[in-house]
Amino acid sequence: MKGTNLGHWLSQSKQRGEERQKFIMERDIQFIDSLGFDHIRLPIDEEQMWDENEKRHEDAFALMQNCLEWSRKAGLRVIIDLHILRSHYFNAAEKPLWTKVEEQDKLIRLWKDLSVSLREWPNSMVAYEFMNEPVADDAEQWNVLLTRVADSIRKWEPQRVMVIGSNKWQSAATFDQLRIPANDTNIVLSFHFYEPMPLTHYQAGWTEFKDFKGEVNYPGQIVLNTNDPKFQKVYNRDTLLKMMQKPIHLADSLKLPLYCGEFGVYKEFFPAAKLAWYSDMVSIFNQYNIAYANWNYKSDAFGIVDENMTPLVPIIKILTKN
Repeated sequence: MKGTNLGHWLSQSKQRGEERQKFIMERDIQFIDSLGFDHIRLPIDEEQMWDENEKRHEDAFALMQNCLEWSRKAGLRVIIDLHILRSHYFNAAEKPLWTKVEEQDKLIRLWKDLSVSLREWPNSMVAYEFMNEPVADDAEQWNVLLTRVADSIRKWEPQRVMVIGSNKWQSAATFDQLRIPANDTNIVLSFHFYEPMPLTHYQAGWTEFKDFKGEVNYPGQIVLNTNDPKFQKVYNRDTLLKMMQKPIHLADSLKLPLYCGEFGVYKEFFPAAKLAWYSDMVSIFNQYNIAYANWNYKSDAFGIVDENMTPLVPIIKILTKN
């Protein structure tokens, strides 16, 4: 129900060798457990795990297995999330995954190899999120591909829990376009939530807000002292809940668990607004029995601990309270 992402370790990182090995260690997993979390979401990237000929990078596979063993000892569950493919990065202009059948075939082969490595872990402990934040031009492209991948995994591991999200960055807004394999109860529906973006991605370098200088506020009008209508929208707990209605409705209709696999706020620009947003998010999750994992555990941007392992106590208290 309560987790955190181990991003920027086996995903979205240039660290290798000893530097990568030391970034996440058993003490991190023990610390996560001590805070009151019950699971981690472990993002892995294709380019970290395999070379261009699909040969394993054995050092990366060893780190993944180490993490699972540390988690087992700590009593934590783990979601293995294939985060970025060579053929699909969620913010890239070109995504060959949607135009080349051979890239889709490759995705299935990568999961076959992961299954060989991971299938001995109990179904009650390890789940598979076979693709993170799909961004297809047409939602049906994703529906067709997810069916192919899910059917393949079911041949190898009939009971493995699969975590499946919607098109367009796992947005809550696209959940009414998502088609889930029928009569499969070992599925968790997953959405990501970073609204309102002026707060959660203020001055984030990869977004349209990288040079934004407005005064952000939450709850209430999202940007103060502005005449720009797009920044005059009011956000509060009711607004956030309304934006989550599609995934809540689909989970209810299919009687499947619902999971918010990513949510968070970039840096400490507006600390009071940040804490108020986190409080409202977790309040909604608790009310509607939505499991969650914040983005992220360890970083100087979204992290709940900084690079020196200093905990951001107010946020951690919100994330781990009952």
